[in-house]
Amino acid sequence: MTYRFVPPYIRDIVPYPPGKPIEEVERELGIPHSVKIASNENPLGTSPLALRAMKRALKGLNRYPDGSGFYLKNKLSAMHGVRPEAIVLGNGSNEIIELIIRTFMQPGDEAIIADPSFLIYSITVKASGGRPVVVRLLDDCGYDIAGMLRAVGRRTRLLFVSNPNNPTGTILSRRDYRRLVRGLPGHVIVVDDAAYREFVRSDDYPDGIDELKKRPRHLIVLRTFSKLYGLAGLRIGYGVTTPELAGYLERVRQPFNVNSLAQAAALAALDDRTFIQRTLRNNRNGLAYLYRSLDRMGVRFIPTEANFFLIKVSPTMTGRQAFARLLKRGIIVRDMTSYGLGDYIRINVGTPSENRRFIGELREILGL
Repeated sequence: MTYRFVPPYIRDIVPYPPGKPIEEVERELGIPHSVKIASNENPLGTSPLALRAMKRALKGLNRYPDGSGFYLKNKLSAMHGVRPEAIVLGNGSNEIIELIIRTFMQPGDEAIIADPSFLIYSITVKASGGRPVVVRLLDDCGYDIAGMLRAVGRRTRLLFVSNPNNPTGTILSRRDYRRLVRGLPGHVIVVDDAAYREFVRSDDYPDGIDELKKRPRHLIVLRTFSKLYGLAGLRIGYGVTTPELAGYLERVRQPFNVNSLAQAAALAALDDRTFIQRTLRNNRNGLAYLYRSLDRMGVRFIPTEANFFLIKVSPTMTGRQAFARLLKRGIIVRDMTSYGLGDYIRINVGTPSENRRFIGELREILGL
């Protein structure tokens, strides 16, 4: 049945493709102890300091959470060297993306988005009656800076930059970042989605918060607690911008959008240096092992600056076929067909044993 009262721009959206719960996959396939390396999560679990903080916070669940995020904002303020009024907390950085679109776009306005990049940008823009203006990545998976600048029109309101880019794991250089941010007219806001910033090892990576402090302008930098800190299930992220832009986002934000446990966990996780270093070390070592193993197998991949990367499994096997064959062996990866990358799968770095199991099963399905 077609409901005529549903706007066409809602009917035409292709929903974001979520995966099934790992328990349901195991039940359906009869495979215990499956390995999920599909969602760019932290394979080491959650910060122990965050877990302890959540236990202490349980006794206050009869109260509404702190709607201002006072303690967390102040800690982030000191960490980044910005005013607390420049920080907006969200139910994951995804909610802040939605807040930005609702605050600064009207139906018919445009947002420039790289392709492929995080699917939520286009979905949320369309859901608000906006129009995504897509600019393809270059052949080396870098951003087409000249193409994005040319795409700006009088109805352009936002330009999204995923840096490192999801799903390619590639980054903008400092030079290209400045060229893009400083080359835009004043009616365009840059949304710098730095969800994977902590994993970057390149010396040529631009820090959007530093750029914001040097040249206050129309820039919003997004960060998350989902990846490095292992708090994906709590949904908490934040944006850093000018106090003026943050003030407009606060007009739209719901008063209790970040729950008490998430705030307590995030506050504690920032201090868990041991867990942070373990996570970064696991990612470095895991990438080295996976790269080395894939090279030996003759399997192509795109090197990354994040905790995930793309693998072109075989000239004779699509990403969807590889996904299905690995799934039957208890390995859950991401099929990239929805991103227009039908030849690829995406995996995140797992624990050492998970990485070894993935390589072993991949070798089996390729007959190596």
